[in-house]
Amino acid sequence: MLRTRVPACRRASAPGLVSSPPDLQAALKRLFGFDSFRPNQQRIVEAVAGGRDVFAAMPTGGGKSLCYQLPALLREGFAVVVSPLISLMKDQVDGARENGLPAAFLNSTLGADEARATWRELAAGRVKLLYVSPERLAVAEFRAALARLGLSFIAVDEAHCISEWGHEFRPDYRTLGLLRPQFPGVPIAAFTATATSQVQEDVVRLLGLREPLQVRASFDRPEIFYRVVRKLEVEEQIRQFVAAHPGEAGIVYRGTRKAAEATASLLAGSGFSAVAYHAGLEDALRRSRQEAFVRDEVAVVVATIAFGMGIDKSNVRWVVHGDLPRSLEGYYQETGRAARDGEPADTALFYGPADIATLRWHIQRVENPLERERAEERLRRVLAFVESGVCRRRQLLAHFGESFEGNCGRCDVCTGEVTLEDATEEARKLLSAAVRTGERFGAHHLADIVTGTTTDKVLERGHQRLPTFGAGAAQPRPFWLALAQDLAAAGYLARGEERTAGFRLTPRGRLLLAGKESFQAARRPERAPAGRRKSAVGAPEAAAGELGLASAGPAVDAEGLFQCLKRLRRRLAAARDLPPYVVFSDKTLRAIAAAQPATPAAFLACPGVGERKLEAYGEEFLRAVRGYLSDGGCPED
Repeated sequence: MLRTRVPACRRASAPGLVSSPPDLQAALKRLFGFDSFRPNQQRIVEAVAGGRDVFAAMPTGGGKSLCYQLPALLREGFAVVVSPLISLMKDQVDGARENGLPAAFLNSTLGADEARATWRELAAGRVKLLYVSPERLAVAEFRAALARLGLSFIAVDEAHCISEWGHEFRPDYRTLGLLRPQFPGVPIAAFTATATSQVQEDVVRLLGLREPLQVRASFDRPEIFYRVVRKLEVEEQIRQFVAAHPGEAGIVYRGTRKAAEATASLLAGSGFSAVAYHAGLEDALRRSRQEAFVRDEVAVVVATIAFGMGIDKSNVRWVVHGDLPRSLEGYYQETGRAARDGEPADTALFYGPADIATLRWHIQRVENPLERERAEERLRRVLAFVESGVCRRRQLLAHFGESFEGNCGRCDVCTGEVTLEDATEEARKLLSAAVRTGERFGAHHLADIVTGTTTDKVLERGHQRLPTFGAGAAQPRPFWLALAQDLAAAGYLARGEERTAGFRLTPRGRLLLAGKESFQAARRPERAPAGRRKSAVGAPEAAAGELGLASAGPAVDAEGLFQCLKRLRRRLAAARDLPPYVVFSDKTLRAIAAAQPATPAAFLACPGVGERKLEAYGEEFLRAVRGYLSDGGCPED
């Protein structure tokens, strides 16, 4: 027997949400399908709507777009949204329109007739959100045309790109400094998902923000599990990780185009739906692969850092770094591309000694001394993160100036995957081998010496006659490779400037060798555990309950209903030429599967269902729920 579940979905507000005035509350529900604002959203919306400048640093998935979309409807005229990537603007506009927001974009992908039609719509007041690139705003004639049409405010997305201290500095963003002089009375709101305090000060200064409301939301992403794993056979380690997440969308980041191509080929050859993405591909191929991923036609993208900025795909369930990232900001933002919908997500960072050597080799070739120093400092912070036995979340949040006590239960350190062991004697053996070989060799040769491995290289140099030859045979070779990496990260060993240079002892390393210091090494598994760790949000089946929704009864397979709704979503999205997440997020589908609405009112009560989406999709989703509850079938299966 079918039941109406209006009260269940009405309890679906997430913890910590705040109330709002009736007019804002009504608009929030009507357009976005939410009963309450998330933390900080209402303050930002009211400030922008009231004509005040804003700087907002909010984590990915924190609801930044709502903070400028809703005020655009409340103010006279239209708002300009500066978006970093032309390839994403259509999806951004489609998403806004699906919520009933009159939106458009102007960029080089439009033909002359299409561009003229958009200008006519602007002049007629039928557009409230106009998405443009920073390059377009650099054109004086374009800015002058906007000024004549009643600009209400300017929202700058990915605002950290304007700062040279940011990890994704883009020179074209510097042209945004022209906006304040030309539009002195127009509010400017800057949004970013990753900014240190230094970057924040830079953004405020460069954009000329005047007494802005400055909001730094918590950067904690409790739904993400963080894990660091040492490299052995990294492509096989990545393959095993992907295999542990069957059918789930994910991103693999590699440090070079060659590595991205190799990993993508391996995964595709193993039966996974995977493609490579990097700046060396033709533009059309790169765009088609990005679109295929966004539209759930491809499950895995193996990419360089050229991929991901601004992507709104909400159901990325995992992110892998196959190489050491260049900065903690970059790592945080790249892992943050998972779990935008708030559902649990898994991450793994694989790294090895060669990563450190490669990054240092590149850093030494940076001509500008200041930029070289910045790069060195970024690398030091990354090495401290991967080698420390301290809660990953605590370290990440501290980098952004936020305190966290640790013991998060959602990283490899806090779940006991990483332990600290005294390795003083082993470290001294390795350091001794380095000194006795002239401090000219890398980790692999030193490991061969201490394990007593008679390679050609060892025999040619007579290193089998050293006192340290075989002194560490009780430990396997991977142990010594990892120990060399630990010592390098902790500052006991260092490489010379040449890329092929060997390890030399630092002053601190000589103290350790002399017995004047001790050394503890972090120990972690050689591969990521096969199963995904649950985050504090809980397993997918529990997510609806934690939102306050009524769960499906024992006779109903909630996961099966969710999968049925996903298939329906994909069909509807394909018919409208939209990414599936634009129709509904996974989180909304899980809420629908848990509440099992039987009436339009009950469907509208579910989080993420606004009036526009009820009108567009309500009948078909209600029919699917009824069918599944009656006979377990899914329409068109």
